[in-house]
Formats: sequence, structure tokens, C-alpha cells
Amino acid sequence: MANTYINAKAVLATNLETTLYTCAPFSTAVVKSILVCEVSNSGDTLTLKVSDSSGTDFSLFDVKAIAGHATVELLTAPLVIQADEILKVTAGAANRLHIVASILEIS
Repeated sequence: MANTYINAKAVLATNLETTLYTCAPFSTAVVKSILVCEVSNSGDTLTLKVSDSSGTDFSLFDVKAIAGHATVELLTAPLVIQADEILKVTAGAANRLHIVASILEIS
């Protein structure tokens, strides 16, 4: 069993749904942190969800407000992502949010 620490990063350049991370087949991931930084000083909103292997979406944050030039830690406890599940993020507006997730992959 291998443990690998990684990070998943995205500049949310559109207000379309963006895949942040996909858990590999036959693996489990423990998401330790999800940091979001608003870089435009205009404020924005963020929607974060996990999609299971059947394609069903589960909302984690629905239109979460992020203040201008603020950095927000979204998690208060680790989040377990199972094989083939996907973390998806959507910004309210383009080019305002950067997001970084710190992840432990177990395979």
C-alpha cells in the first residue's frame, strides 16, 4: 500500500464547473485542506461538490461567499474521497478564485 502526498490546484478562469481532483481507481484519498483565495478584491462565490462513481453529485458548499482578497480554508475535518469520485468546483465569476487542495492518496 503506497501513500503519496499531492496537491490539486486550479485557477477558476471561467464560471463553468471545473474538475479539481479525480481519485484514481482502486485508491482512496484523504483531502486534508482546501484553500480558496479571492484575487480580484471584488468578492466571489464558490460551489464545491463531490461526484460519486455513478455520477451523482453531492454538494459540500453551495454558493459559499469568499470576500475580496481573502483566503478561506473550506475544511474543518479531513474529507475522504473514494475510487473514481471527483471533486468539482464552480466560481460565481471568472478569474477571481484560486484553489489548492492538499491530498493524501492511498493505493
